[in-house]
Amino acid sequence: MADEAPSSKPEPPRLRPVRVPIPEAPAEERVDGFEEVVHAYSREEAVLEARRCIQCHRPWCVEACPITQDCREYIRLVAAEDFDGAAEVTLRDNPLATSLCKVCYHYCEDACVVKRKGVPVAIRALKRASLDFGKSERVYVPSAPKGQRVAIVGAGPAGLMAAWDLGVRGYSVTVFEQEDRLGGLMQTIPAYRLTDRDVETDRARLRTLDVHFVEGTRVGRDFPVDRLLRDDGYAAVLLTLGTPVHRDLGVPGEQLPGVLPALPFLRDVHRGTLPKVGADVVVVGGGDVAMDSVRTARRLTAKGHVTLVYRRGREEMPADPEEVHGAEEEGIRFLFLRAPVRIVGAERVEGLVVQSMALGPPDAGGRREPVPVAGSETLLPCETVIVAVGQRADLAGFGPELSLSVNSRGWPEGRDGGFATGVPGIFATGGRSVVYAMGAAMECVDAIDRYLAALRGGSPQVRPDPFGGPGGFHRPDGYTAAIRV
Repeated sequence: MADEAPSSKPEPPRLRPVRVPIPEAPAEERVDGFEEVVHAYSREEAVLEARRCIQCHRPWCVEACPITQDCREYIRLVAAEDFDGAAEVTLRDNPLATSLCKVCYHYCEDACVVKRKGVPVAIRALKRASLDFGKSERVYVPSAPKGQRVAIVGAGPAGLMAAWDLGVRGYSVTVFEQEDRLGGLMQTIPAYRLTDRDVETDRARLRTLDVHFVEGTRVGRDFPVDRLLRDDGYAAVLLTLGTPVHRDLGVPGEQLPGVLPALPFLRDVHRGTLPKVGADVVVVGGGDVAMDSVRTARRLTAKGHVTLVYRRGREEMPADPEEVHGAEEEGIRFLFLRAPVRIVGAERVEGLVVQSMALGPPDAGGRREPVPVAGSETLLPCETVIVAVGQRADLAGFGPELSLSVNSRGWPEGRDGGFATGVPGIFATGGRSVVYAMGAAMECVDAIDRYLAALRGGSPQVRPDPFGGPGGFHRPDGYTAAIRV
């Protein structure tokens, strides 16, 4: 009997569950300062890690990315040792890539198929490798001028993403920022995660576009927002106001010296002003700002102690697990199912009284609501209480005619959760993290482009190739639907 012909069916990729370790500074060393904690892969490590990717036909990682970054493709190019190509793919859809490869919460990794059998591919670290070893000084090329001007209020991640997207499409853009520097709430991210140099690297990528920045100007206070449309010649305005106002605990003693709202605390430290927090610090909250606060406070306490108080359990914490793990390594004490009752002290903070909580039935959003346990109050002696229980937008100067809709997480959107406000030509958007804010801005720019195209009697178009090549933005082959959690 003749030998059978060998099968031409390709071998399926072999899943390798173990990740190439991402280098990190030892915990006992990093708490002494604000030097970078998570380090970069070497070229060889990056190639080895990229080759763990099985290149799924359906790009689950891309579907989980709020900006539809084609991570599957840049990983493929890193695996082939084509770092220049990987850098081009990274920057094609992501002008804030230097910042995101440090602070993105890598939703793509949560969706990675390899996670089902082991540790997901280190997608964020491979994005960084593409920029470290590839040609990352790519020049963005604007389309032919549209002859229309757009004003953006706020230079956080949503504002910067929108400025880039509009600039690539050929619009003239002016970004108004109330602070003396760009980044918005990225200016509160500790330097061990993100530096001003990283943000400035991303800002510099916009230099070839018709994008201009006006810092130290607060629209709504210095002049009304409708003036931009009425008198200043802008055809559209985008509000990306963020959530810079902290929420109070609402407990007795909150006005005592030694009680610090988290955002101003983090912003001061980021700018080099290091407050004295004493030897014992308590941070109240369970989100990402709370994690930044406890890890920052740990670096300011020398041999002191930092405790995090959260009213739900560990499983309910909204903070990024990677940041929680980092805090645990650095010696942070966690007290779960505790809620603040009052802050005590004579002339300044001397302690925080907390009450034990039990988780009751789920609330309207599906989370189990904490219920106080009678007779369970205890005192936590401390010299500083940092409040990190949420933020909201500052809408002072923005009137009811805008019909802004402030969602449950505090940032303003257009009417009914959309982008258009009650004033034609004024739009609003935001997001719960850096990359989600960027993704919301990307979708909002599509709405602005449709509006402006109608004004000039033209047709809207997809974002063109930002490097001046043919074609435009498109989702990769196999893409089915966005994954949003």
